[in-house]
Amino acid sequence: MIGYQNQSKIEDMLRLSSLTTIIRLSGFVGLLLVLTACSTEEEEVTLTLVESYLLDDEALERGRQIYEGSCASYCHGDEPEPGEDIELFDCQWKYGGTNEDIFRIVTSGIPDTRMVGFGNNFPEGQNDLWKLIAFIRSEQQICE
Repeated sequence: MIGYQNQSKIEDMLRLSSLTTIIRLSGFVGLLLVLTACSTEEEEVTLTLVESYLLDDEALERGRQIYEGSCASYCHGDEPEPGEDIELFDCQWKYGGTNEDIFRIVTSGIPDTRMVGFGNNFPEGQNDLWKLIAFIRSEQQICE
């Protein structure tokens, strides 16, 4: 009987030891999951070309020069003709106000208006056009 009791105690100790190991492993796995979920790593943010130009003083200055030389000194500095929307710094965009809309409008123009298409006829091509759009955005009032 003594041998049986010792064997029973050993089996109980092994069960307890296995249970303790499982609990410890579960706690360790749980801790790893919490640490992974609470990781402070941020996802990489990709800026659009306009957003990157908004952070670049030289690009904004180039956009301002293009605006003053190609836009303000012609149509966007004049009084509007009936049906025209020449104010570029407000929130009312009759022909579309996204960056892509502005790109399309400046490139292709607007039929039956004074807004002719410039194509890619800027010295630095499309890059100048995106800098112009960034300048317009930098001067635009906050829209809701």
